[in-house]
Amino acid sequence: MDEVQLMERITTDPAIYGGKPIVRGRRLAVEHVLRYLAAGMTTEELRADFPWLEKEDVQACLTFALRAFQSVAGEREEPVTLSQAS
Repeated sequence: MDEVQLMERITTDPAIYGGKPIVRGRRLAVEHVLRYLAAGMTTEELRADFPWLEKEDVQACLTFALRAFQSVAGEREEPVTLSQAS
């Protein structure tokens, strides 16, 4: 799945968390996923707590964070193609 496809998983809805970026229109903000990961939670643990969450959703949150960092740091954004590991 390429970066563009990953970013399509991140949406906003003014009715959910005041329009903060969320995962696929659900009540799970990108910010929440990043906080869970920063606290040491694994993708598998996240998916156990949120059964609808897909591995690509977590990758999308990380990509979103990277883009935000690059924007603040003034770095140029270039599309990245991610390969699926078996």
